Amino acid sequence: MYKKIFLLSALTVFALSCSSPEKADVIKLGLDVLMESQMDLIKGKNVGVITNQTGLNAQGEHIIDLLYSAPEVNLVALFGPEHGLRGNVQDGDSISDQKDDKTGMPIFSIYGSTRKPTSDMLAGIDVLIFDIQDVGARFYTYISTMSLCMEAAAENNIDFVVLDRPNPITGTMVEGPVLEKQYSSFVGIHPIALRHGMTVGELAIMFNKEGWLADSVKSNLTVVKMENWKRDSWFDELGLTWTKPSPNMPTATTALVYPGMCLLESCNVSEGRGTEQPFEKVGAPWLDNIKLAEIMNAVGFPGIKVDTLTYVPVDIPGAAMNPKYEGEKCNGLFLTVTDPHNFPSASFGIRLIREINMLHPDIFGWRSQRGASRLFGNMSTPTAIDRGDDATKIIQSLQPDLEKFKLIRQKYLLYD
Repeated sequence: MYKKIFLLSALTVFALSCSSPEKADVIKLGLDVLMESQMDLIKGKNVGVITNQTGLNAQGEHIIDLLYSAPEVNLVALFGPEHGLRGNVQDGDSISDQKDDKTGMPIFSIYGSTRKPTSDMLAGIDVLIFDIQDVGARFYTYISTMSLCMEAAAENNIDFVVLDRPNPITGTMVEGPVLEKQYSSFVGIHPIALRHGMTVGELAIMFNKEGWLADSVKSNLTVVKMENWKRDSWFDELGLTWTKPSPNMPTATTALVYPGMCLLESCNVSEGRGTEQPFEKVGAPWLDNIKLAEIMNAVGFPGIKVDTLTYVPVDIPGAAMNPKYEGEKCNGLFLTVTDPHNFPSASFGIRLIREINMLHPDIFGWRSQRGASRLFGNMSTPTAIDRGDDATKIIQSLQPDLEKFKLIRQKYLLYD
């Protein structure tokens, strides 16, 4: 009897150990690690924080609240990027300086007439912290904000700390055009791939060490690494809660299709703004969506299913005002991601635009050459699309620059 009880107890312990992950396997964000073991970076110092509504630890506590209540830290200023400190301002709208209702801290806007903190904004600050969730696409402006803030910190002898966060669309796939320097802008500040496969911490180290900051200044940079994040992790596998990093980024799936579907912003096709599923719905009143769906499904892109639908873009206050084709019925596609680990979203977007151009050469058009070059990061890809070049060849033509970028990227990867 004793042996049976002992055996059952042993089996129970074994089963529990298999069914429940060990504490060590739970992801710790950079913010968690800072608060647990790296407070010496900011202890006794005047601290400024660049963040928004995504600056949460794994338990959902916000960085502003955590630092404001930490007795050994003197939080003195907050900096709000595009969409504002609370993330409720729609794309492109300027934001003015404010005060935080909860803490009384000044909130300096760095999206509007000023996109790089000034010396006056930084006066008295010893350490500037960046803690924002990125989505893994070059033209998502938070990484441009990070780069400009690194420059400002370097120019004013202020330490810069990046609290790392996951690349939600995995840190393994690298695709799309690499930005050519002459097309640098706020929606593409450095020569990286459209889908770069890096975390913000890795990008910060690369920007710094490659000499890409203005006048090749070097930031006194510290990256607080995550614990237990793996490069091939898809956000919905992490056990974290998705917080919209911007009004039109409601889910991690939106982030996954975004590198390709945001390219539609450069042309006269709706990217789904003005609907509850932006970037998952795309279309136009004149689009032969049935034929287009047949073409795209026949290509056989992994990880995606394309269906047809109709939708009507409408004003959504705080998210999408005056969207393309507002109030008009759009013949569209709905994208269902079936395998987030293998869906090449940037390549899919390039192929989609090329096929729309081929189907409707007399209607399809770029909103401006400048807009197209800024989003693609080059003019050769839009030009090849206009020529009707073979789609596979267009995508293959990007490979040499991608291989060069991957060699640079490899030096700065912090995670397996």
